[in-house]
Amino acid sequence: MDWEDRLDAWELELELNAQLEGSDWVTLDRASAETGVSRAALRTWYRSGQIPSRLADGPHGPQRLVPLAVVAARAEASPRLRRGAERRLADEAQLELLRHRVDQLELRLAALERSLDRTRG
Repeated sequence: MDWEDRLDAWELELELNAQLEGSDWVTLDRASAETGVSRAALRTWYRSGQIPSRLADGPHGPQRLVPLAVVAARAEASPRLRRGAERRLADEAQLELLRHRVDQLELRLAALERSLDRTRG
């Protein structure tokens, strides 16, 4: 790849980013990262007509774009994805409860150590 090709690819990438800036249409990678939906699921959804998609020129050839709001709404309607999110929230809640319990135990241990030091000293 020579410098002219690299410059053309860079200009194309800048143009695509400018077009997408403030736009609801995002790449599959970004839609996946922001909604937690796998790229495979996104492909299934646009191929089956559940979400719209379009192709746009990207730095390495055509790129598939999907509307982020539609993907988020479709993900919210998916029972499996909702269960996964609920499970993650439940895990986070349990972790927070365990952290709180450890904090309480550390306070009790510190109080016992102080009490033991006073009886020794």
